[in-house]
Amino acid sequence: MNTISGAFISVEDIKRNFAEAKPDLKPKEAVDESNRCLYCYDAPCIKACPTSINIPSFIKKIASGNLKGAARVILESNPIGATCSRVCPTEELCEGACVLNDASAPILIGDLQRHATNWAIKNNPVLFTAGEPNGKKVAIIGGGPAGLSAARELARLGFAVTVFEAKEKAGGLDTYGIVSFRLPQEVSLWEVEQIKGLGVDIRTNVMVGRDIQPQELIDSYDAVVLAVGMSSVPMLGIEGEALTGVYDAIQFVEDTKTRPLDTSFVGKNVAVIGAGNTAIDAATCSVRLGAANVKMVYRRTEAEMTAYEFEYEFAKQDGVEFRWLTQPIRIIGDENGNVAQLECIRMALGEPDVSGRRRPEPVEGSEFTMDVDAVIKAIGQTRHHSLIEAFGLSHKNGVVTIDQKTHQTSNAKIFAAGDVIFGGGQGEAMVVSAAEQGKQAAYAIYEHLIKVESESA
Repeated sequence: MNTISGAFISVEDIKRNFAEAKPDLKPKEAVDESNRCLYCYDAPCIKACPTSINIPSFIKKIASGNLKGAARVILESNPIGATCSRVCPTEELCEGACVLNDASAPILIGDLQRHATNWAIKNNPVLFTAGEPNGKKVAIIGGGPAGLSAARELARLGFAVTVFEAKEKAGGLDTYGIVSFRLPQEVSLWEVEQIKGLGVDIRTNVMVGRDIQPQELIDSYDAVVLAVGMSSVPMLGIEGEALTGVYDAIQFVEDTKTRPLDTSFVGKNVAVIGAGNTAIDAATCSVRLGAANVKMVYRRTEAEMTAYEFEYEFAKQDGVEFRWLTQPIRIIGDENGNVAQLECIRMALGEPDVSGRRRPEPVEGSEFTMDVDAVIKAIGQTRHHSLIEAFGLSHKNGVVTIDQKTHQTSNAKIFAAGDVIFGGGQGEAMVVSAAEQGKQAAYAIYEHLIKVESESA
């Protein structure tokens, strides 16, 4: 065991730190909260939900004790509704649109959605069945939120669906990239099993471009859905990145979900570079691993940070410190090649850049250092350029170009959804948006391969 501020912390303590932080509603709490709902006609909460869940309907079912019916309403619209009940920015979406905001407090829609889907996870009822086979085959590249959502809908429409997933388990970001104390891995894996139960063939540890070639998929399937998401964190481009103790935030979070937790971070000083949702996850993971001090370093101000408000509040409650207008310029190591300090420079905001945010500019002579034992890079993610180009698809800096109505790419046989189409004015970087895009891609494939063909026959 190691110590923090004179107190002992063990691996078991750390494991408890990674247990789901927010408790489920108790049955009476869920019913009481449901009875607050006005069950609005033309409810604004439905319009605010990217997947258009009939929120008043599922809440009314909870109020009457019909949890199976409530779960079905949720999952009918959102195949990963259990995950989204935990990770959606509900205060910006459904709860933000609730009419009760003007009178009291919004209905706790996310908590009620979680209550109903938790019932489904525990009782595992059969909620959906595969459609009558239509003779068509679809390949889906990527088993994350967009890919799984497309697979579920395609299976219900009668397609034979094969998902190709590079990792050991399907689920993508939900399985590997969202911290356990917000989204336990078993929730995502339950959603994967529901989709497999419809006859979807999910082939894990299969990387397109390595184990199977793009042209083989194009030739062997009637349609292909590209839903590969994003890749690793890019390099900072500063001295010292190769030192021991420098981490990629994506891999760092994944390790907390896939490897045994240990006490190696206990008592450490950690700097997280970035201020998005992944940076928040890396910071709060560090706290739960026992770090003595965690600072988030960001070159802009609080107003420009990209993390959700609830994520920001969560980090502050965990004691994470924020260093605004601060740009790392060098990572300094000790004689053994381990991280020892982070050299930074103060920044000032200048004129807006192409993103519309004011460009940070260095303040001459303002360099300083902070003592750190670990540096975690969380400055965005790279894209799968080589795979996109192997398919011969039009793209802009790795953002695949699609027809917004059909989700078709420059190759009419290939459709795309999720983070691979996010950016440059296309799509939204939310799990729930990826789920909706997957659904819409599935419906477009149905229109393209079944409906149009039957009408022209």
